[in-house]
Amino acid sequence: MVLPHYSMDEALKELRWARENGACTIFMRAIEADKRLVDPYFYPLYEEASRLDMPLGIHASGATLEMYDFFADEPGFNKFKLTVVGAFHSIVMADLPSKFPDLRIGFIEVSAQWVPYAAHDLAKRLEGRGRTIDKQDVLRSNRLYVACQTDDDLPYVLKYAGEDNIIIGSDYGHNDTSSELEALRHLKESGEVEPRIVSKILDDNPRVLYSL
Repeated sequence: MVLPHYSMDEALKELRWARENGACTIFMRAIEADKRLVDPYFYPLYEEASRLDMPLGIHASGATLEMYDFFADEPGFNKFKLTVVGAFHSIVMADLPSKFPDLRIGFIEVSAQWVPYAAHDLAKRLEGRGRTIDKQDVLRSNRLYVACQTDDDLPYVLKYAGEDNIIIGSDYGHNDTSSELEALRHLKESGEVEPRIVSKILDDNPRVLYSL
C-alpha cells in the first residue's frame, strides 16, 4: 500500500486497514515527506510495520520536488535509482535494523549490481567509527533484500549479497529494464547460477521478505 506519510496518525490507520485487507508490503520511496528514511519521524511506522509483520518496499524514486527539479534534464538514474542506493547506505550507517529487529526491508527496481560497492564503502566508513561489519553479510545480518535484474552479474553480486537475500520481480504492465516477464526461464537457462540458488531468488526469498 501507499501511505499518506505527511500525516503519521493517518498513515498508521491506513497501514492497519491495508493489512486487514490483504496488503503485504509498504510502498516507500527513498525520501518520504521530505525526510530521509532514517529520520525518527518514521519510527512509529516501523514499529507498527514490525508488529504487523509487513516489510518496507523501497522503490526507485524519491519524494522531493527539489531533487526532481535539480535533475530535470537527466534520465532517471540520479533522481530515481541512486536515491535508493543512498537510502540503503543510510539505513546501515544509522544501524536502523538494530532499532527494529523484526523489520524487513526490500530495495526494489534498482538492480543489485551496486551491492558490492555499497558493502565495501560501508565497511570502510563504519570501521572509522569503531564498528565492524562483514561486508559479505550486510544484507542477511540486517534483514535487507535487493531485487536483482537478469542482466546483473549475479555470481559476483551473490558473493556480497548471499543467496538468501536476493529476489526478483517482473513488474507487470511496466515496460522498462525491470520488466522481465521471462525472468524465471532466463535465470534457469543461463547456467550462471546453480538451480538451487535460482529457486531461492525466484521463490524462497520473496516468501520470507513478504511473509507469504
